[in-house]
Amino acid sequence: MNIIGFVASPRKKGNTAWAVNAILEGAKEQGAKIQVFYFNDLDIKPCQSCYGCKKGNQGCIINDDMQKLYGALKSADALVFGSPIYMGQMSAQAKIFTDRLYAQFSPRFSPQFKEENAAKKLVLAFTQGNPDAGLFQTYIDYTKKMFQLLEFDVKDVAVITGTRSEPAQEKKDLQTAMKNIGSSLV
Repeated sequence: MNIIGFVASPRKKGNTAWAVNAILEGAKEQGAKIQVFYFNDLDIKPCQSCYGCKKGNQGCIINDDMQKLYGALKSADALVFGSPIYMGQMSAQAKIFTDRLYAQFSPRFSPQFKEENAAKKLVLAFTQGNPDAGLFQTYIDYTKKMFQLLEFDVKDVAVITGTRSEPAQEKKDLQTAMKNIGSSLV
């Protein structure tokens, strides 16, 4: 099984990166092949709404690092997508990525649409400084629904709170919980 992790945080060693890597570690312990991408290390331009991706079969016509991610997405059996919550929603890096998914995974708003290929498994991991787990629940639910409309099979949504006062890796039993999520993907 091939599982790809996406860290949509500007902090390569921050809470979100830790969470995604802990989930991937749990999957790796079950025999999965893992790979992780740090969006802040990549040159990904915003969608230009040119619809070049819908003309023919060439996909997105923007030649940037998103092309690498499209290739990784095709070969993945499951994904782990992590973002900090900034200003009540996903990071700018995460939003650019999700907008660019349009070229490969157009939203299916028609109940008659049936995907020929099985949906890819997905785990969402959010980190937030605020200790109130329900504070951004509406946005988290919206994001889960968005990925479901893109035909992803959302298996779990991890929300790690209070990271402003205590780093995720210092939270008791959190490492085990994240690894268990990764194990469940395999």
